[in-house]
Amino acid sequence: MRLSRFLTGLAPALAIAALIGFAPAPGQAQSPSPTATAEATPAASPSPAASASPAASPEATPAAAATPAAPPAPPACSGTVGDKCVGNSGDTAWMLTSVALVLMMTIPGLGLFYGGMVRKKNVGDTVMTSFAITCLVTVLYTVVTYSLSFTGGNAFVGGFSRIFLQGIHYDLGSGSNSPNALAPTIPETVYMMFQMTFAIITPALIAGAFAERMKFSAMLWFIGLWAIFVYAPVAHWLWGPDGMFSTANVDAKGNFAGWKVVLDFAGGTVVHIDAGVAGLVCALMLGKRRDMGPPHNMVLTFIGTGLLWVGWFGFNAGSAVSAGLQAGMAMTVTQVATAVAALTWMFVEWIHRGKPTVVGLCSGAVAGLVAITPASGYVGPFGSIVIGVACGIGCYWGATGLKHMFGYDDALDCFGVHGVGGIIGALLTGVFAVNEYSGHSGLLEGNPEQLVNQFIGVGVVIVYDAIVTAIILFIIKAVIGLKVSDEIEREGLDLALHGEVVQ
Repeated sequence: MRLSRFLTGLAPALAIAALIGFAPAPGQAQSPSPTATAEATPAASPSPAASASPAASPEATPAAAATPAAPPAPPACSGTVGDKCVGNSGDTAWMLTSVALVLMMTIPGLGLFYGGMVRKKNVGDTVMTSFAITCLVTVLYTVVTYSLSFTGGNAFVGGFSRIFLQGIHYDLGSGSNSPNALAPTIPETVYMMFQMTFAIITPALIAGAFAERMKFSAMLWFIGLWAIFVYAPVAHWLWGPDGMFSTANVDAKGNFAGWKVVLDFAGGTVVHIDAGVAGLVCALMLGKRRDMGPPHNMVLTFIGTGLLWVGWFGFNAGSAVSAGLQAGMAMTVTQVATAVAALTWMFVEWIHRGKPTVVGLCSGAVAGLVAITPASGYVGPFGSIVIGVACGIGCYWGATGLKHMFGYDDALDCFGVHGVGGIIGALLTGVFAVNEYSGHSGLLEGNPEQLVNQFIGVGVVIVYDAIVTAIILFIIKAVIGLKVSDEIEREGLDLALHGEVVQ
């Protein structure tokens, strides 16, 4: 039995090692020139905000919208020394800070947030899951996921020009570099690291749905496969240079060249809907826990919530990929929506159950952070207030009424908060988007087509995510199994799977 557990746990590591072994040696691949790098993405790249969801990229809007013409796209580089591209030090400093803030959201933020809500006998496995996912996704992102997400390929997925991060280079003497055209004012290494932190936290969120009952080895296989076959394509669709929904997908004349313009500034669809739907599929396939109990330590959840809230400023304001006007508004609406959602959840819970709770207030705050994420670069304070109220009510229902209505065991409300909140935020982005702030108009500014596009984008991601997630889980279940035994579940995952306990 011990040998079997060792081998199943070792298998993901061996798979990664084998993949690395087949990689070409660094000297075998020539680093493309700055010109070649820029050609991997559209030449007429949108504004620096394009890294997560470019705000100022041109878009054909209906005549009814009566919005001014989109401004011309800036050059592919913010500054030059001779014929060499150099970055903007202010933007780079802000993005380095944002990388650290978003990484803090997973470790320790999400680990503590989830760890406080499980029972004491499973807290070690819960925090270890967040940490292990951080390490696993970092390796996968370096090897393949960044390239599949953020280089030119086709409307569905990116190419292979950045496999093992080959081609990312700079000249230390002159300060010149070859940035990704999606983020022309910062080094590509910084842009890659920023997007890596998003790729890390997204699958880590899924763990909230299967907490306290999934095999650790099965979790590693699932997260690794999901990061490649679900996260990478969806990120490319909405944020890649030629993704079918990406506002960065413009032709040489500055016209939108994709299928539909779907607004997702910082990950409402790519991160939260993606994780929420996958979590729901996991909860349905694993079934219910044998026994349940209340959160073992609300203080850990409170600390985790605080870390998530602070880190989220890097998540949303950092998605402007510049230290400019859009980052300031994104930070403002993030703060407002989060506070409104937390208060809304608290009052709804107070009315419904007779008492407000710490866990409820924390859950409401996270719901607000989730819902404002896709809208943060597009809406103003009024829109953020409405989004906060809507997700405070909607996510409370998702974590209580919806879950009980269908009888699934979403242990830590991954779908109830992230899935429902992401859907609410994505759709309301199509209502409250303000052209003055972002170059995109929503329903209230006379552009109903944007709301239709948001529905289409959300629907496509839900269907694709659900199908591919189910396929991955079926394969893992057939090979090594998904759920721990009843005996291990009763004993607790900490002692049975890791030989450790929290005293």
